[in-house]
Amino acid sequence: MSDMRIGGLATGMDIDKIVGDLMKAERIPLNKMEQEKTWLTWQRDAYRDMNRSFDQLESMASDMKFSDVYNTKTTSSNMADAVIATADPSASGGSYTIKVNKLASSAINTSRSSITNDGETLDLNASLESQQSKFKNGINLTNLNFTLTTYKEDGSSSPIDFTITKDMSINDIFDKINNSDVGVRAFYDRQADKVVLERTKTGNFNTSGEYLGAEIGFDSGNAEIITNTFGIQNKVDDGNGNWIKAELGGEDAEFTYNNALTINSHENSYKLNGVNFQFNDTTNGKNASISVNNNIDHAVDKITKFVAKYNEIVESANMQVSERKNRDYKPLTDKEKEAMEEKEIELWEAQAKKGLLSNDSAIESTLFSMRNEWYETVETSGAYNRITDIGIDTSSNYRDGGKLLIKESDLRAALKNDSESVYKLFTGEGNTKGITQKLEESLSNGIKQIEAKAGKSTSISNNFRIGKELDTIKDEMRDFENRLNQIEDRYWSQFTAMEKAIQKMNSQSAQLMSQLG
Repeated sequence: MSDMRIGGLATGMDIDKIVGDLMKAERIPLNKMEQEKTWLTWQRDAYRDMNRSFDQLESMASDMKFSDVYNTKTTSSNMADAVIATADPSASGGSYTIKVNKLASSAINTSRSSITNDGETLDLNASLESQQSKFKNGINLTNLNFTLTTYKEDGSSSPIDFTITKDMSINDIFDKINNSDVGVRAFYDRQADKVVLERTKTGNFNTSGEYLGAEIGFDSGNAEIITNTFGIQNKVDDGNGNWIKAELGGEDAEFTYNNALTINSHENSYKLNGVNFQFNDTTNGKNASISVNNNIDHAVDKITKFVAKYNEIVESANMQVSERKNRDYKPLTDKEKEAMEEKEIELWEAQAKKGLLSNDSAIESTLFSMRNEWYETVETSGAYNRITDIGIDTSSNYRDGGKLLIKESDLRAALKNDSESVYKLFTGEGNTKGITQKLEESLSNGIKQIEAKAGKSTSISNNFRIGKELDTIKDEMRDFENRLNQIEDRYWSQFTAMEKAIQKMNSQSAQLMSQLG
């Protein structure tokens, strides 16, 4: 604005109102641009919402490719306090018998008797040197190092050396053992006044006969603090002049499978034919009966939820592509909103947003492709090759737009009869694609087409069509607003010039009348 604005002092006219009315007419093209910008923004967001729905369905389709959706197994045991089982999807259904003869146990060795002098209390965090007098057998501070030997799965020995100094505490020794790879827990029980060495896993790994078969091996020559100070021995006299292993436990589990096969296990569990048996107790010479069955409820629930999600998205997409634009309701400009209540704006925009995705070719082609995928034959090498074989069919109501209906009794029967065939129908076999794979491809193609139009939240505006259109409109609006400012300045210049001219004329007229007095 270059000149001072004079608003009707000479003429008595409301110049502000006149210019405002003139500018309303001038702003009509800008209002249309603002409405178009709003429409494109709504349309972009509607496309992105549709893509989020397609992405959710694609994710569910991907999850439906896992075999445990269709072949999850349930198990039961008539002696659950002794034997329970879990089954993989690959496990064969049926009954199994298990007789648990012996449980696996961890090897454990302890002090043969209390290790401290009467009335003494050990400070587990004090130095060994300061605790020397408290032990019945004392501590040889010049020979503190020791070696512990344990055994691997293949039976080979795994000795580990421990370096100890007189400044260390008893807890320091335990920490060294517990944090090493020797696989032994070490601790002191104050009430019993004994040190305990215990294997961290169950089973018998020492098949060599070393240390009389003990799982935790050591000897007095290289473990004096263990054998003398802590009083733990590898062997003891059985009272008949024979040396036997002092260690307890360290045994494998033993069970008989289907009255035919006796098996040893380092752990209290064992996996056979996809069934993992867990042993909690022996069966006292009896057979525990384990039943394995298909979990049909789980499969029905998963398939039903997937179809429900598909129907929900199909319904929403069909509604949006068939919805007509309401041309009587344009997007509101900011100035129009200023004159309306919030509820009025909400109702208006509900009408104005109709038809955002009307007749969109990308969405329509995706829906058409998905409908076709459900009905193609899939070679499964089993009882079922088409979706209609397992109780899933299209609604006969054309208004449903291809929504699916499930006859649950037929689906349950198919899963009970040949769950593997149902699985392959959805997931394919070999080079043959199943329903879910085909749906994924259709959805992926649709998502890409929509992204080309509307991008996604992380997209740069000039990388998709609506973004480019919005950039163009923003540039046009900025240029047009500059023009409007120039036009408004021109109107004010013209009215100001008129006011000045009339003011001058009025002044001259008054002067003349004064002279003619």
